[in-house]
Amino acid sequence: MSAQTLARARPAGTATRWSRRAAGALAFAALIELLSRTGLVSSEYLPPVTEIAGRGMALVFDPAFRGHALTSLLAWAMGLGIAALIAVPLGLLLGSVPIIDAASRSVVEFLRPIPSVALIPLVALMIGTGLQLRVTLVVYASLWPILYNTMYGLRGVDPLAKESLRSYGFGPLSVLLRVSLPSSAPFIMTGFRLATGVALILTVSTEIVAGRGEGIGVFIFFAGIAMPARMTDILAGACWVGLFGVAVNALLVAAERLAFRWHHARLGEPG
Repeated sequence: MSAQTLARARPAGTATRWSRRAAGALAFAALIELLSRTGLVSSEYLPPVTEIAGRGMALVFDPAFRGHALTSLLAWAMGLGIAALIAVPLGLLLGSVPIIDAASRSVVEFLRPIPSVALIPLVALMIGTGLQLRVTLVVYASLWPILYNTMYGLRGVDPLAKESLRSYGFGPLSVLLRVSLPSSAPFIMTGFRLATGVALILTVSTEIVAGRGEGIGVFIFFAGIAMPARMTDILAGACWVGLFGVAVNALLVAAERLAFRWHHARLGEPG
């Protein structure tokens, strides 16, 4: 394909993109239904989609499941909010003061690759296995995408704009608030959006590993250890987690495009 053809190519519209995604999801669901109904995969391990969907709808009217869902939602929201409150100021500090960035870089690079799930026994011993365990691990895991995107956004700030403000007598804090922070805001938003998925994974994973209290992960855990295992319940619970993640991501993408039209226009991305 020539460069001229690529230049003329226009990105698909919103309706087209959503219709393609819906078609892909329906095809995937049809494949699972076919595999289960024809016996190619035992329905004991992979129930038909129609049964999973029916059980998922029934769970909406189950007060016990709604209690599990609200507990998970609370841990997810609290952990994500605390992570943002820590990561954004910390990212602004590390991205603005090179000497502090250099001094803390080895510690940050050491902590960042440690899987949050590996910290479950340690954190459980220190603070218990209740809501505080989930919130703590969600904060730890969600911190990094927001922190690194904040620092990355600061590196892309136009130095001429900062110098212009300095030449008019504005101090470092004014330059940060008037130029650096607004310019890096789209990157911070992207980091937050990535963190929402990480937080959701950690919330459910921690609940499954801890296996006590309330939460969708606890619901999935007890469905898995039942005799026989309630696969329909497991997959219906997992589907609700996935649908929640898709909905949150779609809302944040829409908010991102609405709030930062100038940023996407500069990158040549569809609005």
